[in-house]
Amino acid sequence: MSSSDRSRAVDLTRTYEVRTYGCQMNVHDSERLSGLLEDAGYVRAPDGSDGDADVVVFNTCAVRENADNRLYGNLGRLAPMKTKRPGMQIAVGGCLAQKDRDTIVKKAPWVDVVFGTHNIGKLPVLLERARVQEEAQVEIAESLEAFPSTLPTRRESAYAAWVSISVGCNNTCTFCIVPALRGKEKDRRTGDILAEIEALVGEGVSEITLLGQNVNAYGSDIGDREAFSKLLRACGKIEGLERVRFTSPHPRDFTDDVIAAMAETPNVMPQLHMPMQSGSDTVLKAMRRSYRQERYLGIIDKVRAAIPHAAITTDIIVGFPGETEEDFDQTLHAVREARFAQAFTFQYSKRPGTPAATMEGQIPKEVVQARYERLVALQEEISWDENKKQVGRTLELMVAEGEGRKDGATHRLSGRAADNRLVHFTKPDTEVRPGDVVTVEITYAAPHHLLAEGAVLDVRRTRAGDAWDKRNATEAVKPAGVMLGLPKIGAPAPLPVATGSGCGCD
Repeated sequence: MSSSDRSRAVDLTRTYEVRTYGCQMNVHDSERLSGLLEDAGYVRAPDGSDGDADVVVFNTCAVRENADNRLYGNLGRLAPMKTKRPGMQIAVGGCLAQKDRDTIVKKAPWVDVVFGTHNIGKLPVLLERARVQEEAQVEIAESLEAFPSTLPTRRESAYAAWVSISVGCNNTCTFCIVPALRGKEKDRRTGDILAEIEALVGEGVSEITLLGQNVNAYGSDIGDREAFSKLLRACGKIEGLERVRFTSPHPRDFTDDVIAAMAETPNVMPQLHMPMQSGSDTVLKAMRRSYRQERYLGIIDKVRAAIPHAAITTDIIVGFPGETEEDFDQTLHAVREARFAQAFTFQYSKRPGTPAATMEGQIPKEVVQARYERLVALQEEISWDENKKQVGRTLELMVAEGEGRKDGATHRLSGRAADNRLVHFTKPDTEVRPGDVVTVEITYAAPHHLLAEGAVLDVRRTRAGDAWDKRNATEAVKPAGVMLGLPKIGAPAPLPVATGSGCGCD
């Protein structure tokens, strides 16, 4: 290759950056967006590029407070950079794009592509069309074109992976706009799910998280109420799959067969994240949550009876319209009874397009703040007490990557226990890689993490650690650019249809 050819190859390299906001579904979608772009010839921009890529993709959320203001603020910061860099492109996808559609281009006319939650597979085509036609492309599909998991991927982890089993939601919670943006529940074929998991395990993945907006409603398409428990048991038969998790289940669909499957399937982890939202029956009714405090706490009792060491976490909203002090006291009572390992707590704020946004009895900000602080203080106390019970226990950890912010300074590594608790442990003399498994004894507890300050008791090198080594070696030798001048045009080739038998998301 001549020096001019080499220069041309570098010049034609196009880099990309994906910025993700919101839930695990968006994280999963972003891995697919990255995979689609790399499959089309783009190269991931270095970490910290801060908008210095040729293509910047925003995968947005419409649930978080001030989501639109945050998006337009970020778009505004990119506008002068785009002016200085001819050929730079900006794309906006996700829930806010599905919701606002043409508004985004009107408010930020320098955006090149707007796409929705149902057609993420079209991103490379839309970018090329916008480049050729020199005008913004807005394409919002009203129904799902392909399950995210069937698209190319660039997973953030070599040892853990998301696997989408359903999309959409049939619930009508008054605080949530997701069903309007993600559509009705649609289940994926069990054979396809299991085939993907087996392929991931073949690549070295040892932990998967089954993902759905209402994950344990899986099977509603075919009328099989036990489809989800059957899927969990089927995962237990996949050789090499060490850890199975799922998120997020709805209490309405949490049946005894699911609890039995969790308890009886060795690789299903003793961990449950189940949103409660409120402990008040009155507020739950106003939220259109189809369970009450007694039902919720009853599920927890059954889970703990079957899986004594299960760590249970939840989501709670404080200050929902009409919430009284008595209602809030019921939430505090439920938290004391449930003794969550952790709780993700949120102050209610209006979400345009939801029934709750126009309800009477909106709570003043200062009242919501005060209640929120009381709830957080209570949960911190419980989390600490529950973590102290782990001191003295010997736990097996899967070594994690990037979970311990102070690991470099403290000469420690970090990992996740089977119940998903975060543990920082003393770095052993033996080489340990993310995805490997270590055995440690817990010596100290804090509200949000555990410490194992003694020597590591055992190190087990795994295929997942080998996969991490292989990925790092590949990244180290990856060429600086691609020889093709332009990304490939057209939708990616469909994956082979999986065959096999099997059974039949909040």
